[in-house]
Amino acid sequence: MQSLRFHPAVARWFDQTFGSPTEPQARGWPAIQSGRHVLISAPTGSGKTLAAFLASLDALFRQGAEGNLPDETQVVYVSPLKALSNDIRKNLQEPLAGIRALLGQTNGQELDVRAEVRTGDTTAAQRRALIKKPPHILVTTPESLYLLLTSDSGRRMLSTVRTLILDEIHAIVDDRRGSHLALSVERLAALTKSPLQRIGLSATQKPIEEVARFLVGAHGVDEASNPDCEIIDIGHRRELDLAIELPGSPLEAVMSNEVWEEIYRRLAELIQEHRTTLIFVNTRRMAERVTHHLSELLGADAVTSHHGSLSAKLRLDAEDRLKRGELKALVATASLELGIDIGSINLVCQLGTTRSIATLLQRVGRAEHQRGGLPKGRIFPLSRDELIECAALLRCVGRGELDRLSIPEKPLDVLAQQIVAAASAEDWDENKFFELVCSAWSYRNLTHEEFDNVVNMLAEGFSTKRGRRAALIHHDAVNHRLRGRRGARLVALTSGGAIPDNADYRVVLEPSETFVGTVNEDFAVESLAGDIFQLGNASWRILRVNSGVVRVEDAKGQPPGIPFWLGEAPARTAELSNAVSDLRAEIEKQLSVGEADSFTYKISEWLAKELQLPQSAAEQIADYFADTYRSLGVIPSQETLVMERFFDESGGMQLVLHAPFGSRINRAWGLALRKRFCRSFNFELQAAATDDAIVISLGTQHSFPLEEVFHYLNSKTVRDLLVQALLDAPMFTIRWRWNATRSLAVPRFRGGAKIAAPLQRMESENLLAAVFPDQLACLEHIVGDREIPDHPLVKQTIDDCLTEAMDIDGLEEVLRRIESGEICCIARDLPEPSPLASEILNARPYAFLDNAPLEERRTQAVYTRRASERNGSDGLGVLDTAAIDKVQKEAWPEATNADELHDALMLLGVMTPEEVRRTVHHEGNGAGAEQLQNELIADKRAAQLRVGDKKFWVCVERLPMLKTIYPGADVDPQLSAPGSVQKQNWERSNAIREMLRGRMEVSGPMTVAQLQTILSLSPSEIETGLLGLESEGFVLRGKFQPGTTEQEWCDRRLLARIHRLTIDRLRAEIQPVSIQDFYRFLFAWQRADQEHRVEGPEGLQSVLEQLDGSELPLAAWESAVLAARVTDYDPEWLDRLCFSGRVGWGRLSATHNPNARASAPLRSSPIALYQRENLQEWVRLTQFNSAIELSIGNQTLFEALRSGG
Repeated sequence: MQSLRFHPAVARWFDQTFGSPTEPQARGWPAIQSGRHVLISAPTGSGKTLAAFLASLDALFRQGAEGNLPDETQVVYVSPLKALSNDIRKNLQEPLAGIRALLGQTNGQELDVRAEVRTGDTTAAQRRALIKKPPHILVTTPESLYLLLTSDSGRRMLSTVRTLILDEIHAIVDDRRGSHLALSVERLAALTKSPLQRIGLSATQKPIEEVARFLVGAHGVDEASNPDCEIIDIGHRRELDLAIELPGSPLEAVMSNEVWEEIYRRLAELIQEHRTTLIFVNTRRMAERVTHHLSELLGADAVTSHHGSLSAKLRLDAEDRLKRGELKALVATASLELGIDIGSINLVCQLGTTRSIATLLQRVGRAEHQRGGLPKGRIFPLSRDELIECAALLRCVGRGELDRLSIPEKPLDVLAQQIVAAASAEDWDENKFFELVCSAWSYRNLTHEEFDNVVNMLAEGFSTKRGRRAALIHHDAVNHRLRGRRGARLVALTSGGAIPDNADYRVVLEPSETFVGTVNEDFAVESLAGDIFQLGNASWRILRVNSGVVRVEDAKGQPPGIPFWLGEAPARTAELSNAVSDLRAEIEKQLSVGEADSFTYKISEWLAKELQLPQSAAEQIADYFADTYRSLGVIPSQETLVMERFFDESGGMQLVLHAPFGSRINRAWGLALRKRFCRSFNFELQAAATDDAIVISLGTQHSFPLEEVFHYLNSKTVRDLLVQALLDAPMFTIRWRWNATRSLAVPRFRGGAKIAAPLQRMESENLLAAVFPDQLACLEHIVGDREIPDHPLVKQTIDDCLTEAMDIDGLEEVLRRIESGEICCIARDLPEPSPLASEILNARPYAFLDNAPLEERRTQAVYTRRASERNGSDGLGVLDTAAIDKVQKEAWPEATNADELHDALMLLGVMTPEEVRRTVHHEGNGAGAEQLQNELIADKRAAQLRVGDKKFWVCVERLPMLKTIYPGADVDPQLSAPGSVQKQNWERSNAIREMLRGRMEVSGPMTVAQLQTILSLSPSEIETGLLGLESEGFVLRGKFQPGTTEQEWCDRRLLARIHRLTIDRLRAEIQPVSIQDFYRFLFAWQRADQEHRVEGPEGLQSVLEQLDGSELPLAAWESAVLAARVTDYDPEWLDRLCFSGRVGWGRLSATHNPNARASAPLRSSPIALYQRENLQEWVRLTQFNSAIELSIGNQTLFEALRSGG
């Protein structure tokens, strides 16, 4: 430490406390002491915070030792979380007190170096104390820094700052808070009297140079884009103990309650095996649900929840209880992802995939969060697709891969807020302020025209029917000055910040008026007085629901419901999507042609070896992709896209595009496709998009060649199409409201009170109507595309939708690769959905691209079954031959009299003599058909049509149409059509189409060649007519019959019937047997009938193997169970097996009342016989009551017995 030029007292304190510095500290201190900007990137728990602080503490104590330490703020530390700021302040007290004491021992000096915190939780009295006597070190958040920069007293305090520390910079650099902070940093740099040294700290960053540029700003970057910053990159690689945990039952697209119970029991086991466990989940609802179930297993005092909808008091209480060891486990969302001090964590469990590599590293890094600790994490995938993603995730971690950070480009809403704040704090020259804005890295590419548009918006406001609104600054265009209007500073202070408001209701406990947390607005509105719900692992009974407030009382542990919160799901990162695609492609490479039967074994062996997966996980992945390969003939990846189409139970069709690009690209692709379908067929379709697939629900009127869908969108025009599509999507309205609020156009507070969420929505809608009336206008009055107004907030909202919620650049690149042939596109018409389609068909509401609720989704009409074996992949999409024959027979008309034969002629237009005989039900070589024909001729209702050598039977009503089709045909006898029919003028193409319509309605799958043979028309004319019917949705094309090589056409209604019959046959394969057959099997299987009984000790051993672990009354074993299965059963045989060590006995189940007095074994006591080699498995499955407390001696005996002693 002395070599690092620290004050002796500082060096001595560090040596006594830590001994030796970590690498980030050893490399960071000289760089910081040199005065340069410094960025330290190192794993969690490597001492980064002290690396940043100690040099500043050293400088402060040196000033104090020299008698030159005024009461002014010199160091500002900014953390993204209020709780983290409080922890930092607490953790600073130890070195401050220690160094102060050592200085006092050395030279008797009493130096008062102070560190204080300023966040949204700081009281008004504490804020006044900070202003009156500024601390030397100020710990704050980005939002509080902005407030200080906007107030006069805060600006005076910050003017003396010399060092700025930005902690956990990766947590905000890629969102609006980062852009907001970047402008605040530049405002702080312009305010300070001395040059501002910037220090950045992060655990995981890629590329680190980009983050350094963000830290130092555009003025700190040279022409070659090299930042003027000392980058200390220790790397994120850290040894981790990571593994996947699976329930005993196989994963499916949707997890059943029974499988959830298995997961809860496994979590409880892991919690019992470790001192403290942190469980991460992805939603607040799941946090409450998991907490509820674990409380039932472990006790209510052993586990609680932690998420952003709980009050700060409840969150802090949970953190303190975990730190003190009072909690065994804490179930959290991202609220505990960063380095909040919660004590030592032994294990981190992640339920579900994290959708990003960095998030997994950050969360698992919370375990053993100290120098030299080995973080231990267990991941629980919740579906088959999540299992694939988790396997790819572990592979990325093993290879040291990271997600790439993307810094938002010049968000104009944040710029508007900062312009108002800066102009209300002091007058600005607009050109100088433009230079200040452009010095922030996020705004380096801002044009002067964009800046001027924002300034004009703030100066002119919005013209509404209620007058001008949201004019917040005075713009002196002559002298180029910016000044805040009266009241602008108050708006900037009360409504500032980059975190968007939600519409949650506050939950308040009566009568104490204690704030408990928040619930979603929809949940609050739908709830009634008396309903009980859980929040923070406590039950609350609703008393009443007021505007924005849910009044509750303690429900005293009564069974609760779980509240819900609505929001967008985070998209999977591009790097992880690439890893999932690569894993799929590599698995497909492992399959040798013609060896599909060995596919599962080969892939599971390779997966277990390559990815170090548990055997059960490898087998499930292998089975999943084996079934997918049998269904699709290929495994979809980013290089091979597959589109499948199949019927649902309503007769409609579902189109699924397998594209593992992540939900940002898929959401854009799905919305654009939905818009294209809407314009082509004039129908609004239901659609959904996930990270791996897109589904579009088609109606009964949609018919088109499936392979053409890949080319429905063009890379050059898709952006404009998507803009028109997103204007009607919920994401546009939500982001408009966010941007209007952030830009201060819609204030969050008025008259000292918070504006209710419904009123904020109305105000933002009024502003939208003022600047973009076409967005809210009736579409009947709009011709063509809606014109996008040149307004900063409208352009920003559209850009947010295109680049944040979606990835338009990524979609354009995918479409370009499809157009160039780089991506292989495969189309499959299937009789049933492939296994890979199950997850998108059961997509959650956040994946929907339209407004239809869950209960009205057409995907619910899809019958899905567990994947069954198919005979290879050569017959993809082939339907059951028996089903085709049955439908063709049922669809063909039957005639038992002349009128029915006339109806058949009307429908088909023309019938060959063979078809007539087939239609008429009569024995005797067509005699009945001839009789009905003569009857129709005699009534002048039918005739014979000769086309060359071909003879047809026709009805008189169809003659005008048929003469148009066959102009040179002869009619025998010569008859005239009724006058009403003769009035219709036929075009040849229309006439052919109508004749084909009638024939396809009764014919089943047919090729153009078959129709040509029957109708004596050219193939081109037939195909043109079929294409016309296809455009109406009347017929579909494909290869439907086994062994066919030609394209077939089939009536849509008949094809749906064929599909249903095929599915019915598949269902029949798993029909249950009769109760009589089941009981016959049961007696045979249990060796309880005379024919299957066993003999002797070895026979008894086989029976016990079958009954392994079964627990029955003690008296029943030998008198009823074993005697019924073993001929001439002798009790001595059981004694021998027990003495030999092969069989053991005992009670496996826990007692219902652990506090009851133990009694001696009775004849009714439950006793299990088990194979001793399986004892540990049975013990693990047994749910012991955690409330049982043993003495030290009994505990020692219990541990010995449990270990097999």
